[in-house]
Amino acid sequence: THVEGEKRELAKDVHRLARLGVKEKQDQDPILLDLKANVQMHRVLAFEQGGDSVLKYQGRLCVPMVDELQERIMKEAHSSRYSIHPSSTKMYRDLREVY
Repeated sequence: THVEGEKRELAKDVHRLARLGVKEKQDQDPILLDLKANVQMHRVLAFEQGGDSVLKYQGRLCVPMVDELQERIMKEAHSSRYSIHPSSTKMYRDLREVY
């Protein structure tokens, strides 16, 4: 449907924006560094590390809490060309499907 198409485009946009800094910033977040180590030792199953070394939780990017990256991604997603001023709840639900 049209709505699903918009969500897909939003997801692509957000993934593109997120990947700009996520990989590098994950190595600056002590919590994510610890998780990466546990994933490599097969101690954590809900998380995975892809071939690009980006840590994901159940298929969603793990955005580190470094340099206000999470806030920048949310701001970019909100001002995206696909955003039609949805309510904050709808925006949260749409982004939650991605992250």
